[in-house]
Parts: sequence; structure tokens; C-alpha cells
Amino acid sequence: MPKVVDHDEYRKVLLEQCFDLFADHGYASLTTRQIAKALGVSTGTLYYYFPSKEDLFMQLIEELTTQDLLRATAQIEGLSTLRERILALGDFLAANEDYFIKQTLLMMDFYQQAGVGQSRVNEAVQRVSMRSRDEIMTALQLDNPLLATHVLCLIDGLISERMVNTEMVSYRQQAELLADLLTAYFEKSPGGER
Repeated sequence: MPKVVDHDEYRKVLLEQCFDLFADHGYASLTTRQIAKALGVSTGTLYYYFPSKEDLFMQLIEELTTQDLLRATAQIEGLSTLRERILALGDFLAANEDYFIKQTLLMMDFYQQAGVGQSRVNEAVQRVSMRSRDEIMTALQLDNPLLATHVLCLIDGLISERMVNTEMVSYRQQAELLADLLTAYFEKSPGGER
């Protein structure tokens, strides 16, 4: 009897294995042949799921974001106050710091090689950035996309700062400060608009 393969699930398994591969070696230094060999599949199998290394990387970015958002949302879900939700988000970042640093370095490596500008990968990054912003709006119960973008920028900045200065920056302290700032902002804004 032929083996039944769930192609979507197998694609996800391959993507999960690719993250560490890209994080350890960088985007530019890996060839499709090297990726296939490291994954233990033929190049034909790899091309079946990912027509190019760029396609693989785009799908990796999208899959990572989907999984990150699901995990972060699960951590925040059910918390009633804005402060609790922000502190839970800070704790989530702290608990997964090594992973998020790898992810940040990988994106920097990609952009160093590919350059910033119009590309299919950049379009994928823009899509996941918008999804992340929308998810922050939902999770923190914000109505203002600018506030959600500010939180997203703060997260990116915290991760980058932690790479160079672990002693000075604490996710928890920054989450507490953000909660204080947003609480004060909402108290002063007309109608408490979020």
C-alpha cells in the first residue's frame, strides 16, 4: 500500500528544520543542495515543496510568524487588564529570547545579502509585519494601528538592544514601562481611545 503523505504537514516539518540551518549558517552561504543534504531529502523533493531558496525563505518567515503569534496569543489569552497582557508579552519575549535573537540575526543577514528594496521576500516580510501588528492590536485590545506599530517597534528594538547590552535592558522592566506609558496615554486621550 502506498504511503500517504500530508504535504502541508511535511512542508511545515521541513521549514522547522530549516530555521536552525539558516540561523547557524546564514541565508547567503547556503545552497539549495546543501539545504537538501542537511534535511536528508533529495533536491527534487526540496524543489517540489519550495521552487527556490527564496521561496523556502519566504515560507519560513511566514510559518515562523504564524507559530510565534499563536504561542504569544496563547500566553496572553484570558488576561483581563492591559498591564497583565503587556507583562505576559514581555515574559514571552524573555522566555524565548535566544530564538528571537536568532530570528533577528537571520533577517539582518538576509537583508545584508539581498539588500533592502522590492523583492518577494520583502513583500512576505511586510505581510507578516502587518499580521503581527494586527495580532498585537487584538491581543492588547488596541484600536489604534499606530500604537500597535509602536509596540512592534519596541519589541524589535528590545531584541536588538538585548544582543548588545543584556545588563541594561530587561524585558520585564520595559514591559512595565510600556504598561505605565500606555495607561497614562489612555487616561489623557479623549474618551480613553485605545
